[in-house]
Amino acid sequence: MTTGVTIARGALILMRMVVFGLTLGITLISFQAYRKRPSERLQYAFVGFAFISMGVAISSVITQLSAGETGAIVRVFFQMAETIPFIIGFAMLYVSLYR
Repeated sequence: MTTGVTIARGALILMRMVVFGLTLGITLISFQAYRKRPSERLQYAFVGFAFISMGVAISSVITQLSAGETGAIVRVFFQMAETIPFIIGFAMLYVSLYR
């Protein structure tokens, strides 16, 4: 049973690294597009993707931190802290697409 849990945790860590790598790739591509043709829309898109990448990274770290014994209020605080970069990132993407 322990071996199955170890394998599952390893797979989860690998999947989180893949998601983080993909978000960094999208952020890099959006930054290159902004550098090639500076515009307000591309700037908002780049900042949005950067915040989403930050949210993915924070989410992975917070999941590891809150895996142990923590109080309910601490878990809620962690969840709020990981949600804020996603809110900012998606708001920036919305602005970039709306304008």
